Amino acid sequence: MSFSQEVKNEILRRKISKPCCNMAAAYAVACFGKYFDDRGVVLQTENEGVATFAQKLYRRCGVQGTVLSKERTTGPVYEFSVKDPAEVAKLLTLFGHTGKEPTLRIRPENFKCQSCMQAFISTAFLCCGTMTDPEKSYNLEFLSTRHYLSQQLEAMLAEHDFHPHRALRKGANTIYIKAADHIEDLLTFMGAGGAAMRIMNQRLYNEMRNKTNRLSNCETANMGKTVQAAVQVRLAIEMLEEAGALETLPKPLQQAARLRMQYPEMPLAKLAEKFDPPVSKAGLSHRFKRIQEAAARLNAAASAQPEEQGNPKEPEPAGQDIAPSPQ
Repeated sequence: MSFSQEVKNEILRRKISKPCCNMAAAYAVACFGKYFDDRGVVLQTENEGVATFAQKLYRRCGVQGTVLSKERTTGPVYEFSVKDPAEVAKLLTLFGHTGKEPTLRIRPENFKCQSCMQAFISTAFLCCGTMTDPEKSYNLEFLSTRHYLSQQLEAMLAEHDFHPHRALRKGANTIYIKAADHIEDLLTFMGAGGAAMRIMNQRLYNEMRNKTNRLSNCETANMGKTVQAAVQVRLAIEMLEEAGALETLPKPLQQAARLRMQYPEMPLAKLAEKFDPPVSKAGLSHRFKRIQEAAARLNAAASAQPEEQGNPKEPEPAGQDIAPSPQ
């Protein structure tokens, strides 16, 4: 069962106690069904419970309708209809319509109390609403081919601060809400508090997952930088060793080089504790920086030295101009 059907089934379980609210709900079936005019009312739905619910609404209003099942390639479709001329006359009188209006509009006179609007909107969702699974995205929609009815429904939703939007998609007027908190409020308003809670839980889960991913990505990036820095230091040390220049460095730098080669993957803070006495992380980082600078000078001198015949000059020690590092 889709999440949209779960929402509708939860709405169907609510009870409408007031006659005026029952009539408002029946009016929503007329407004957002397949058609509503002097021929009667027809609602087609894939949810059998919705068709049966519509039939009960009209029966309580004194109007008799029928429910039929029609088989289609996509599955059964259930049709609620009021087509008998005598029953059609009753419902037109009940809703204050002639059935010959050039454009169908919602009559505010059919809402007698505050709960009538709630019954109307929730039943409109049963007739033409859809809801995306919150595990995929947040999107609640009302679809209607009637332009003015869609405008009026949008205004009703806006009046209750649900922040709807309207667009024309494939010939259908679509009223949609994408903000999760507004969807939660509307579902609760329509009587689907369980569905609203599921969205809230999913939203909390998504936020926690995103936060965890951000932290993980940050830690991975920092780890990558740390590993890269350690590799660069080891390469500098190896270069100085091969050139016989490591022993020319000050004793604190030699000690730092030996410990780094002994513990190549140890984090800087842990490595700093291996010194006797221990040094600060910043102090050890400074020593490694000086080792890299010494290796860079050695590399630059080797690149700049011209090829000579005979005896070349004795190279200057790599670390002779380096002052001892502070402990």
